[in-house]
Amino acid sequence: MRYAMAIDTLKCVGCSDCVVACQIENEVPIGFCRDWVTETVVGSYPDLEMEIRSERCNHCSNAPCVRCCPTGASHIVEGGIVLVQENKCIGCGACIESCPYDARYFHPKGYVDKCTFCIHRVEKGQDPACVSVCPTKCMYFGDLDDPSSAISKIMKKRNYKVLAPEAGTQPNIFYLI
Repeated sequence: MRYAMAIDTLKCVGCSDCVVACQIENEVPIGFCRDWVTETVVGSYPDLEMEIRSERCNHCSNAPCVRCCPTGASHIVEGGIVLVQENKCIGCGACIESCPYDARYFHPKGYVDKCTFCIHRVEKGQDPACVSVCPTKCMYFGDLDDPSSAISKIMKKRNYKVLAPEAGTQPNIFYLI
């Protein structure tokens, strides 16, 4: 089993419903976020292209944040979800520095926090909060090892990319292009 998320950059409108749903579902403190929306514009006028992306922890298979954590607080659970065990985290920040996606932050309570793919929902057979509220249905979540899952099917049909492939992290967030 390998959980992953695919985000259709042709359907995302940058509404930030995913960000708000995450903040509410996970009681993220005001001023912080586990996911965010970016806009990238390339080219020069009049030949411009814009891409809107919902970004978060990439739940990497080769996660530098896990390798560098001195206490084992950052770890990978079944299904490949990268988590932080709050009571083991000493707040050293090594994982924040090692993440090429800037996906972690210092929680005001003294530990590092990040996207968990809403594991508490996934364990109940539900989608992460961000996926469940997306008005354009541009987000796909599921088990990449299950050929009948929605994410496996869409990944076979569409071209996709990952962010910072040169980092060698083997991310499990894919952007459909």
